[in-house]
Amino acid sequence: MAKVLLVEDNEMNRDMLSRRLMRQGFEVSVAVDGQAGVDAARASRPDIVLMDMSLPVLDGWEATRQLKASPETRGIPVIALTAHAMAGDRQQALDAGCDDYDTKPIELPRLLEKMRRLLP
Repeated sequence: MAKVLLVEDNEMNRDMLSRRLMRQGFEVSVAVDGQAGVDAARASRPDIVLMDMSLPVLDGWEATRQLKASPETRGIPVIALTAHAMAGDRQQALDAGCDDYDTKPIELPRLLEKMRRLLP
């Protein structure tokens, strides 16, 4: 069972996506801001991180940069989750260190395919 860290500040999005992922067989933990996400990733070493980009305390861009800069977490794949679907947003996520990018609203089959490509 793959361990997923969902970093999402919106309670409705967090609850809906975590329930859907658990039904797919994933073990899901959550963090509600970027700093909590970085701390949780360092403590629990998830198999993959789903990172909202618009977060309080530490935004998803900076949280991802910190994860990718740290030897103990740099190998954990990160998928950016964002409502930003403008030209250049995908490249900005990749430049921050994200391994992939998905837009909200989340289409679960599309997200699951991206997750499966990145999971060991």
